[in-house]
Amino acid sequence: MHIPGQRGPISAAVTEILTGQPAESGEALTALQALVPAQLTKTEDIIEDDDLQLALFCLYELHYGGLDGVEDSWEWNPGLIAVRQLLEQPFEQELRAAATAAVPEVPPVPAAGPVSDGVATVLFALAAADTGPSLSRYIAKEATPGQLREFLIQKSIYQLKEADPHTWAIPRLTGRAKAALVEIQADEYGGGRADRMHSALFASTMRAMGLDDQYGSYVDAVPAIALASVNMMSLFGLNRRLRGAIAGHLAIYEMTSSRPNQLYGNGFRRHHFDTAATAYFDEHVEADAVHEQIAGRDLAGGLVEAEPGMLPDILFGATAAIALDTRLTQRILDAWENERSSLRSSLPAAA
Repeated sequence: MHIPGQRGPISAAVTEILTGQPAESGEALTALQALVPAQLTKTEDIIEDDDLQLALFCLYELHYGGLDGVEDSWEWNPGLIAVRQLLEQPFEQELRAAATAAVPEVPPVPAAGPVSDGVATVLFALAAADTGPSLSRYIAKEATPGQLREFLIQKSIYQLKEADPHTWAIPRLTGRAKAALVEIQADEYGGGRADRMHSALFASTMRAMGLDDQYGSYVDAVPAIALASVNMMSLFGLNRRLRGAIAGHLAIYEMTSSRPNQLYGNGFRRHHFDTAATAYFDEHVEADAVHEQIAGRDLAGGLVEAEPGMLPDILFGATAAIALDTRLTQRILDAWENERSSLRSSLPAAA
């Protein structure tokens, strides 16, 4: 991925350091470690802070495909890891606060029946109780072709590497939960067929809409909340202590995916786009109807059966996902309903 444009002093310092040599970075890293706490005192909401979310996004990207021109040896540089942790701690605190505000009362796990079924029941109840604004219904009935392209750009920050943040959890799990996650991820990665990988299907949709399908092409265009939604997955996946949160996130993600993807596909068909544009959404209608059962009962439920102490973090991961999805959806719909772009920059011209 190309190095994004800076959005403030922290992201500017991070990108400047990354373009240099690790052996020559001591003073710059020391200065950055002092700068982060100072900037944190100036932000009212780290989730919506463009500078801090972009800096965290770039630091996480070192653990994925990397950044153009940045040495791989930066990935585990102790100074950068220290900076990442300075950002992660308040980010996690804000996520917990946002999750509690979005879902103040989580139903208890039923005492009767298998624990795994009880966990799934609670997660399905959370999914059903989500009364936030519906982006999928708007896209199905009202979205213009330009808004469809904006929607894809907002989604591309995750969908072009779909499954990767959740895959970090595989070596952190055992038994039934691990087997369930592997089963889900195998489908996400196309069952061994590169052209059927869900990220590849999404790239096809972007090409069909005249958009650049290269990962990270639109990082500069999306708002902080879109970056925060992806950073949340990386936070959960890359920290073993939050393995319950990444399991809960994936479970609620799958449980709230099938019907919306059907509506998304209908929105593209309404404008006469063919299967090159809709195959991604159509694939998820069927796949996620199966995945939601595996994720709820075998992944999340199986994890709680093996480690009962994981239940609070599973619920945290699920409710945090709901909270950030609601905020991003509200931002997009507010912009569209007021005839504005939901992006930070103007919509790129169609290819």
